[in-house]
Amino acid sequence: MAFDWSDVSVRKALGMRTDLAQEELAYEGVSTDSRTISEGDLYVALVGERFDGHDFVADAFARGAVGAVVSRPAAGDPAGTLYPVDDTLDALGRLAAWRRQRIDVPVVAITGSSGKTTTKEMTRAALAETYRVHATPGNQNNRIGMPLTILSMPDDVEALVLELGTNQPGEIEALAQVARPDIAVITTVGKSHLEKLETFEGVLAEKLQILRGIAEGGRCVVGDDPPVLAERAHALCSSVQVVGWSQNADQDARPGNAEVDVFGRYSFEWRGQRVTAPTAGKHAASNALMALAVASLLNVPVRDAVRGLGSSKVGSLRGEFQRIGDLTVIVDCYNANPQSVRASLEVLESQAVTGDKVAVLGSMLELGSSATELHAEVLKDAVARDVDLIIATGHFAEVAAELGFSEERVVAGENWEEIYSVLVDRLNGGEIILLKASRGIALERMLTRLEEDFGREGSRKVGT
Repeated sequence: MAFDWSDVSVRKALGMRTDLAQEELAYEGVSTDSRTISEGDLYVALVGERFDGHDFVADAFARGAVGAVVSRPAAGDPAGTLYPVDDTLDALGRLAAWRRQRIDVPVVAITGSSGKTTTKEMTRAALAETYRVHATPGNQNNRIGMPLTILSMPDDVEALVLELGTNQPGEIEALAQVARPDIAVITTVGKSHLEKLETFEGVLAEKLQILRGIAEGGRCVVGDDPPVLAERAHALCSSVQVVGWSQNADQDARPGNAEVDVFGRYSFEWRGQRVTAPTAGKHAASNALMALAVASLLNVPVRDAVRGLGSSKVGSLRGEFQRIGDLTVIVDCYNANPQSVRASLEVLESQAVTGDKVAVLGSMLELGSSATELHAEVLKDAVARDVDLIIATGHFAEVAAELGFSEERVVAGENWEEIYSVLVDRLNGGEIILLKASRGIALERMLTRLEEDFGREGSRKVGT
């Protein structure tokens, strides 16, 4: 039976009077995009920095909408039912919360400074052997994307997996109150989004808000690093499972007999089954452990969860290995913070190759007043590792100049084109190259050039 988005239910969700409701009026779904709206939908006119949905209310009605949620008079002459509210973004969350309260399926919500999207995809895959799963598409994890994930959930779904993101105080709290998860997951906490969260303590406090929104009888899964995460989680949640590799993890939530293949992928024993993480690095294996822990809490047989995990698709630019000519490239430039850059450097360092190990590092964004200090710390860490060449741009280039490293080890450039030229000049063949930066740097543009220059038959050879 389809979910009832009647005029009455919309008014109740938005806290409006129901005595004025039209009995015959009902909606097929909820949309925030007038360009893709479907016949019979309710349109929510969101307001952003560069757009105002109220300019498109008339267009939404012309395309098939029969109602609209608005916070000011709409442009044109809308031919449909209007629901006036103070804040349309808040109204979108209220509609999603109404839908969430009326579903009887397990809800998993995942947050963390690193690995939340990968863990979400692994969790989706681990559950899919037993449940029909609906999950956040891509990284649509903010106050628009997460409510829309709930609102777009098909009626036959048996498990809902949500990703919760933040870059300022209060976002996780708002999202958690909508999601009301039965299982809340915090992958890890590190120094990220400091521009508005300001300090590590600010990040930790923000991430822990997911536990305050947990449903009655809910359970928590948290990573073992940093140790303070588990300590604080135990103070907020009555049922906490700590997952990871250290002694801080629960004994039954640690892997056994770990091995690493030539691509840096970890395999390990988990409750009688052999597991291979889909992507390279110990951090990726930790994400896999969390997905398996969630599956166990939802009674998915271990063998089925492991089989499902093996089919997970973690998305592009997230630690994937690509072969271009005789070069190996680790493409890990979807996002970056100090914790994730160190994890990527660990993967690079662990590789057994005939050529040099090269780290191309671009800026870690949204670090606020701590940016210079944190870029310097990470660059020093990189230089101390078994990495032959570090090519730096952005904030890393700025601190490299101040720290005075030898150009034999650290070379800086102002932009990606400049550092690409530096990279090509230093290639001799057989190198493994890490591309790591925040999303806004778009370091994958170097990947395109590498493919053009070295990846096609008849293309130039390394060292020429």
